[in-house]
Amino acid sequence: MKQRLLKILENFKNKRILVIGDIMLDKYIWGDVSRISPEAPVQVVNVLKETYEAGGAANVASNVSALTGKAFMVGIVGNDEAKNMLLEELNKRDIDVEGIFIDKDKPTTQKVRVIGKSQQLLRVDYEKKGHAHKDTENKMIAFFNRIINKVDVVAVSDYAKGVITQTICNKLIQIAKDNNKMIIVDPKPKHKDLYVNATLVTPNNAEASEMTNIEDGDEAVLGAGAKLLECLNSNVLITRGEKGMSLFEKDGSITDIPAKAKEVYSIIGAGDTVVATIALALASGADLKEAAMLANIAAGIKVGKIGTASVSIEEIKRELENL
Repeated sequence: MKQRLLKILENFKNKRILVIGDIMLDKYIWGDVSRISPEAPVQVVNVLKETYEAGGAANVASNVSALTGKAFMVGIVGNDEAKNMLLEELNKRDIDVEGIFIDKDKPTTQKVRVIGKSQQLLRVDYEKKGHAHKDTENKMIAFFNRIINKVDVVAVSDYAKGVITQTICNKLIQIAKDNNKMIIVDPKPKHKDLYVNATLVTPNNAEASEMTNIEDGDEAVLGAGAKLLECLNSNVLITRGEKGMSLFEKDGSITDIPAKAKEVYSIIGAGDTVVATIALALASGADLKEAAMLANIAAGIKVGKIGTASVSIEEIKRELENL
């Protein structure tokens, strides 16, 4: 099995993944904190630097790129300075941005985090969650039709900020099916009904519980997985943190994949790493179990990193060699 997984990893290079979802700019303001403001009982941050990262669905694309794949990003931005910063970050990673469209009534979703002495002090969000304009939806659907035969797998990263709508999901799943492309969804519970007939849906424990109204727990995961598989007509991978993952396949098989014990520094972006790894693995000839095994290893590496730092092929290979 180890040699098989290593072979799949070798095939990641230049596999083409279409990523659609709610893209965001993550801005970090780093500074020192040494006093309280005389104006109000709040800390004063002396700013030392500002950094930017591609966040939300764009982090899935960044992970695809870091794992040697080629990502095609589809999403919405506003006509603002944050858009320029976000596109710059995506271009740095050689991510195709032709499918990113401007919606005149929505700002670029931006999360601004103020960090002092390595601790997050405050987060400021710029966003407007309403659905995209019809003409923007039509542009995205036209782009799907143009690009679908140039990509290997489609990944949907839904943060419920207005990109993933009933119309978009229906069209995307139909176009993918018509062209024999697999479609993986990182879901938002309130959009559960939009994902019917996807190839694979990847909720975490809490999301699976909310989507099924089955209380979260070790025993309940079996019921939640089975219920989701039935109502979505999709294979289901429930990610379970330190307990690993549980894969429910439409042929009736259930596979538990234990996590390798690691010190957890940050769970931020772990779901994005899982989706990117699975998409590349399936594009590289893996079956669902093999893809889930590789994603489990990648997620274990990811939670040992700070922030949204990506995982590399070499890191996954090292973990595989130690199995």
